[in-house]
Amino acid sequence: MSLVPGDPLAHRALESLLRAESQVRRRLSADLEREGLSATGFSVLVVLTTAGGELELRTLRHRLRTSKANATEVVSTLEARGLVVRRRLPHDRRAASVLLTPAGREVVDRLFPEHTRRVAATFAVLDDHEKRSLAEICRKLAA
Repeated sequence: MSLVPGDPLAHRALESLLRAESQVRRRLSADLEREGLSATGFSVLVVLTTAGGELELRTLRHRLRTSKANATEVVSTLEARGLVVRRRLPHDRRAASVLLTPAGREVVDRLFPEHTRRVAATFAVLDDHEKRSLAEICRKLAA
């Protein structure tokens, strides 16, 4: 068996992408981890905030592009901390919505400005054209 990649440039791109993702994630999650939040948990709180405070769990999962199991686990963790409340939908008892609590709103209000600053600082090494190109490349890879 040969371990020579069929497309060495693609393998180099993959290695660079994974290394960059790991570094960016580490930089952006440091302040969240001090608060006992995962990046996904914080994303749930932010998505709920921007959606007016409540979303059906299925919709939340689609917006986060995460699995049902992962979304359920993250929401359960946030619920145990009092940051969200899950409730059954009256029209479909099998489905649930997730509601942001005042405590969850306070966490977003407190952490979001610093998170925004960290995102800006992390991507400051790129000019606007590079940021647009990176976003487009990532969209293509995610499709």
